Amino acid sequence: MSQKEKMKNLSLKLEDDIFQETEKIVTKVKKNRNRYINEAIEFYNRLHRRKLLAKQLSKESKIVAKDSMVVLAEFEKLKDED
Repeated sequence: MSQKEKMKNLSLKLEDDIFQETEKIVTKVKKNRNRYINEAIEFYNRLHRRKLLAKQLSKESKIVAKDSMVVLAEFEKLKDED
């Protein structure tokens, strides 16, 4: 992390089983708990950004699908006139 990046303090309550599993993993991978949780949240954020983008693209595709079919039909009519 560069010195320009700032860290925010956060009070976090974890379910006991999640905490215990996290403790086992950070010990095995020899990683600082804060770093591990930061990486986990970063990964989860990327996952949800992708899901939100896919949802938005799907919605917008449905909006333009009808118009696309109209345009395609117009091109087919032009092609048939040749």
